[in-house]
Amino acid sequence: MSYVIPPASKALLRKLRTVELDRLLAPDATVAPPSPCVSVCRMDTARHYCEGCLRTLEELRAWGSSDASAQRQIWLKIKERCYPTV
Repeated sequence: MSYVIPPASKALLRKLRTVELDRLLAPDATVAPPSPCVSVCRMDTARHYCEGCLRTLEELRAWGSSDASAQRQIWLKIKERCYPTV
């Protein structure tokens, strides 16, 4: 099923930019990336994406128990949601 992705907030885009500049999404990064949370914890009307960080419920639940590699994969999915192809 396809869901409409809410627009990325300015706070999330800033955080993404910082994470990328710090090279925390690189496969060889030695430090885990920070949480994508931008303190706007509200699900969209379809209850699929958080409007603040664009994570799914599954990704929100998994974050705390995920290793750094899995957290980077979640960030990469968020990046794709921030800049969807037209």
